[in-house]
Amino acid sequence: MKPEQINNQIREKTILRVTWVGFFVNVILSGGKLTAGILGRSGAMIADAIHSISDFATDLIVLIFVKISSRPADEKYRYGHGKFETLATFLVGIVLIFVAFELIRNNGKTILAILSKEIIPERPGQIALWAAGASIIVKEILFWYTRLKGKQVNSSAVMANAWHHRSDAFSSVATLIGIGLAYFLSDKWRILDPVAAVFVGILIIRVAYKFLKPTFEELMERSLPREEENRIMDIIAAEFPVVKDPHKLKTRRIGNGRAIQLDIRLDGSLTVHESHRIAAAIEDRFVLEFGPDTHVIVHVDPYEDKTIS
Repeated sequence: MKPEQINNQIREKTILRVTWVGFFVNVILSGGKLTAGILGRSGAMIADAIHSISDFATDLIVLIFVKISSRPADEKYRYGHGKFETLATFLVGIVLIFVAFELIRNNGKTILAILSKEIIPERPGQIALWAAGASIIVKEILFWYTRLKGKQVNSSAVMANAWHHRSDAFSSVATLIGIGLAYFLSDKWRILDPVAAVFVGILIIRVAYKFLKPTFEELMERSLPREEENRIMDIIAAEFPVVKDPHKLKTRRIGNGRAIQLDIRLDGSLTVHESHRIAAAIEDRFVLEFGPDTHVIVHVDPYEDKTIS
């Protein structure tokens, strides 16, 4: 088995392990928060529970798509299946947006009803307070664990899931504040429970945008960041002085990997074998620089000293 295949297997196992951990934690946590929200008469806690339910829904998305993205290149997908992981990240963001707007819409209606005296909010129960506190601790631990593993395997989907956990912790902080004020203060402060739920929705939208923007750009074939393209040209200039006029640089991301294509000019008197050796060395150097999932195409053009200095 090739080293890159072994690395891909280790990466896949790590992603699956951390995602399964998050899945089971979210199942237990969302069930507990939903129960606490119902028994504690807290709209904010119910909203927080729905956020946690979206967490394990996105865990399922990651489990399905990362399994697919780990497959090697084949006749249908010559560049591999890396973009399935990008698609998973994009779907996580879409789910977050949907959940956020639902939370804002439903709790916005509740706020308007309270302000117009259509309903009198009930005092939330103490169980909702305890559930919010427990959620903050559990989700923050899960965030740091998932973030660590996501960095180790350089997975955008796992990192998106980590920040989904962090957004759940943030939402529980807002929930704890809203429920706490509604619980300990007078009746007029009980509106803070649905207000906290709306704030949770805004936090979720912010997190979703953070992940939707780069994944959308990748799916639309945006070039690599300017600093990476500059690094490519710097490597050519510093390590391959025989190359003249590197041009037509085209780059993009493919899931966890990169695709790099460029034209170079070499002395026209070089043999085909010598030109191929130089182009292959450049390709190997970029793979070493950017990782084994890097796809490199180097096109060679001849030049004449009288036209190119």
